[in-house]
Amino acid sequence: MRRSVLVRFLGLSLAVALGAVIATALIATYSTSEKLQGEMDANTGQLQVDGEIYSQLSRYASDHPSWSGVDKLVHDLAGKLGRRVAVTTDDGSVIADSARMLGAAPQLPSVPAATIDARNVAVSKLAGAMNVYSARKTIAAGEPGGFVATAALIAPYGGYPGWGMTEEETRQRDQLARQSMNCYNAKGKAATVIQAGGGVPQVMIESKESLAGVQVKASALAKDECTPPGLNAPSAKAKIVNDDEIRRAAGCLDAAGLTYNINEFEGLKAVEPKTEGDAGEAFDNCATQARVQALTPYVAPPAKLYLGAKSTFNVFSGEGLLRTAATALGVLLIAALVMIFAGRRLVRPIVALTGAAQRMRNGDHAARVPVSGKDEVARLGHAFNDMAESIQRHDFQRKAMVSDVAHELRTPLANIKGYLVASEDGVVPLDSELVTSLLEETDLLEHLVADLQDLALADAGMLRLHPAPRDLTELAQQVVAAHRPTADAADVTVTAVGEPSAATVDSARIRQALGNLVSNAIRYTPPGGTVVVGVRRVGDGYTVSVTDNGTGIAEEHLPYVFDRFYRAEHSRSRSTGGSGLGLAITKHLAEAHGGTIAVTSRLGSGSTFTIWLPAAATLSG
Repeated sequence: MRRSVLVRFLGLSLAVALGAVIATALIATYSTSEKLQGEMDANTGQLQVDGEIYSQLSRYASDHPSWSGVDKLVHDLAGKLGRRVAVTTDDGSVIADSARMLGAAPQLPSVPAATIDARNVAVSKLAGAMNVYSARKTIAAGEPGGFVATAALIAPYGGYPGWGMTEEETRQRDQLARQSMNCYNAKGKAATVIQAGGGVPQVMIESKESLAGVQVKASALAKDECTPPGLNAPSAKAKIVNDDEIRRAAGCLDAAGLTYNINEFEGLKAVEPKTEGDAGEAFDNCATQARVQALTPYVAPPAKLYLGAKSTFNVFSGEGLLRTAATALGVLLIAALVMIFAGRRLVRPIVALTGAAQRMRNGDHAARVPVSGKDEVARLGHAFNDMAESIQRHDFQRKAMVSDVAHELRTPLANIKGYLVASEDGVVPLDSELVTSLLEETDLLEHLVADLQDLALADAGMLRLHPAPRDLTELAQQVVAAHRPTADAADVTVTAVGEPSAATVDSARIRQALGNLVSNAIRYTPPGGTVVVGVRRVGDGYTVSVTDNGTGIAEEHLPYVFDRFYRAEHSRSRSTGGSGLGLAITKHLAEAHGGTIAVTSRLGSGSTFTIWLPAAATLSG
């Protein structure tokens, strides 16, 4: 059964696409699994890793009003820490998942590891441990770096000083920090400027206390002469949110009939119970609700954090196989559509070429194919059309040649037969005049047969040459002398010009070639005209030209004058037309000597045939 090129092309393309999908899935599964497994084996502090993930995502929630764009951070954390990280909304919609590939991911754990809520992050439970995210900072006995942990100061703007700070505020803070550092250094205290939370500069000085025998540093929070105003002040944005929170908390507490104090530290206010009796669930509810409402427009909404042991999509799981199959089907469908479209465009001109070739086989030499574009198929179409044009032209020439040969043979044979029949019947006496006429007709037949034989030998590459050093000018003069009687009878002047020109040629074949050209020139030159045979040195060879001032050749005939039996004048009169083989034989003789022949002509102004021959050529034949 024969299969079309389109079917095989489509099948091969689909097979390649399917193999690519399977190979990609295998490589992605094994390489990613091995990499992450190695990272997990090397990680001994899983709780610390999970805490880092929670901290980074909480910081992101504090700094952005939504979760849009968190995908990059999730994938970076998963790749760096070797954990699957997924963030979802409260209703379970996936915000970002490091294990999601091609729209598929393994099922999430049944219980989230933590809830990320930047509006209320004083204390959060993560992976079985208590993680204090922020605490109120106070100053203990004027000692720089002193800390007292309470739950009253509000995160995130109370959790780190850079929250909501603009570039201009950061630049001003850097100037104040360096001013403070220089002051401390001048007093003999080692101080440096570091980039704290949010990239905000802070001054760190040597602490008098030590931890496990190691000297530590603490933030310079004490108000002294080295602490310029505003060094630890919050951002303008933090003040706005803090003021809104205090306003909301105060309104709630007033409505509940609870007493409270509003304290301020470094530009931030905090609502605290005036007495221990006022501290209770109602007070905490008012403070919490005020904080949530004030922060909601500025931080990301609450989200659930899921952590897993892997961050890869397992192609061999039940869900993975289904997703892979769906993906492969989609890829195959796209590949099929593309290949069908491309294949039909490829096959269409091939089908047209096949049909045209079959029509030519059945004898329709006018068959052609439409061609568009410039690709390989278009070039094939142009080549086919050129071939068909050549075949049609050669077929026409073959038919014309058969007709011409029959005509050329028929005329002398008819004359010979007529004279012989007349002589046999006694109508014409068999005298010397009749014999001379019969010999002339026989010479014509012999000349035609000899020309056909020369062409056959040339076509077969068996045209024998006998090269020898000869003077081309002398050969030209011999040809002119041989044709002078014919030229005198036609009242045409024939001359040969040129200097001695030594070349290695077959003198008989060169005289034959020049004789054909001179004979044609005399035939097509009117009485009173001239024919000049010239020999001239050109480069490493010679040109032998035959120039006449006769009728000339029309431009449309010039490409075909060296074809067999081709006549620019289609008259069958022997007085003006030869056999039509002379120029074809001349072309073969010139090429057999390693040369070329060309013609230039203008209708009504004469023609010039030029043979170029090398001075010392490698002859063929």
